[in-house]
Amino acid sequence: MKRIINVLVFVLSSLLLLAQPNADDKNFEIAKNLDIYYSLFRELNTFYVDEIDASKLVKESIDEMLTNLDPYTSYIPENDIEDYRFMTTGEYGGIGALISKHGENIVVSEPYDGFPAQKAGLKAGDVFMEVSGKAVENMTTEDVSNLLKGSAGQEVKIKVQRPGQKKPLIFDVVREKITIDPISYYGMLNNTTGYIRLGNFTKDCAEKVKKSMLELKETQGAENLILDLRGNPGGLLVESVNLCNLFIDKDQEVVSTKGKVTQWDKTYSTTGNPVDTEIPLVVLVNRGSASASEIVSGTIQDLDRGVVIGTRTFGKGLVQTTRDLSYNSKLKVTTAKYYIPSGRCIQALDYSHRNEDGSVGTIPDSLISEFSTRAGRKVYDGGGINPDIVVEPDELSSLSVSLLQQFRIFDFATLFNQKNAEIVAPDQFELSDEQYEEFIQFVEGAPFEYESETQKKLKELIEIAEEEKYFDLAAESFQTLEKSLQLDLDRDLRAFKDEISMLLKSEIVSRYYYQKGSAQASLNDDKVIEKAIEVLNDKAMYDAILTVSKK
Repeated sequence: MKRIINVLVFVLSSLLLLAQPNADDKNFEIAKNLDIYYSLFRELNTFYVDEIDASKLVKESIDEMLTNLDPYTSYIPENDIEDYRFMTTGEYGGIGALISKHGENIVVSEPYDGFPAQKAGLKAGDVFMEVSGKAVENMTTEDVSNLLKGSAGQEVKIKVQRPGQKKPLIFDVVREKITIDPISYYGMLNNTTGYIRLGNFTKDCAEKVKKSMLELKETQGAENLILDLRGNPGGLLVESVNLCNLFIDKDQEVVSTKGKVTQWDKTYSTTGNPVDTEIPLVVLVNRGSASASEIVSGTIQDLDRGVVIGTRTFGKGLVQTTRDLSYNSKLKVTTAKYYIPSGRCIQALDYSHRNEDGSVGTIPDSLISEFSTRAGRKVYDGGGINPDIVVEPDELSSLSVSLLQQFRIFDFATLFNQKNAEIVAPDQFELSDEQYEEFIQFVEGAPFEYESETQKKLKELIEIAEEEKYFDLAAESFQTLEKSLQLDLDRDLRAFKDEISMLLKSEIVSRYYYQKGSAQASLNDDKVIEKAIEVLNDKAMYDAILTVSKK
């Protein structure tokens, strides 16, 4: 508490010095309001009826203040620095496993192949009981994650309960410096088409894409390439430039940044020799593709270097700079916007029109400006990169979403793994009819609840009708409609067999072949990839997309 108050006093005193009669009104307003904040905090701490958590209160007030700015300016306290480093470097000290909340338990959701957790024998589905002698009951996922992290070379004792076994298991796991490979999978989709899925833009990711690309071309005969950036949230700006440099010539401008501090404005151009400026290229994107992913896809589009396929990207064109604060904390502050070769800005122009996940939503025509690619094709700003070919993903049914959220697919995969020591290769594995029947029995044999979108909308309609006093006038009709929409779990599990089988396949394959296998298994059921292959196989179509129409 004293430390926090001392910091507040120091900041206040410094700003008060700025706010002498000769200082401008702005500095005075800053100092005045900080004085009010300090006075309020002091009185609150002294007289509030219960003890207050000073650190928590200050952080919440900072976070709330920053919500009034853009979505990406944030305060990083000392205890979150490790997570921040992981986001930017892909590295951390730990056991190498994803963990998640499963009901009242914290479980291993996936160990990374080749890392300490997997090498020690931990499996997806294992329920944490103790970490380093501390019982994890009532802990959050973040609490357990922090216990698992630590300096490389240190041993951590982990006690778990494995489903299907009576006695708990104890593992002595030696932490390592965990570096997550940004390429979750690469390989040949057919005799001529290479495929690379890039998950994030961490340090040296462009070099790893280069190595994968060269192997696909020189060893496996790739004549076309698909670069999959779907769900890639971005990362290091310089890596997006380096990645573009694999496909475009040296000294080509990729992105420029412009902000309040003009001395920080900068233009980023390619600096090396490209790997291949001619290979037909398709870049896949969706609304989970953000930041550096948008620089790459937008630059490839602006320079007519390849075809972009998928859905409109997230719309994050803001540059963040990290500023050091006291006590090892940091401020990640937005300092500029970036602009790609056509001159358009990727950043969504209106924060109020967003989807639930934060991505670009409806954009008013009045906010959209027209730009041109190098060849003269029309492209537009307003937020994100709009693909050359839009392929909307299939939306999961409410049943499938509920099966995922209630861990029924996860738990069945755990049970399947216990019964089957091995399976065929990821690209060959398919769930048999008999195995799907087992899944139906598994779901129906335990409590499970779900609600269709139609039922949800009907409930909303009934609530509105009750508020507006119309329900009694149509009560019988509502009741008839409710009855006709009653769900039949067995019927619906069979009706949505194809999409549920796809989800089961991905989860089961991950138990044997981990992330790379799961990625590979999903390729055959991906209509966006199917469209990409179609375009690459039709040179006339590919060239026409990248050429200005003569009409």
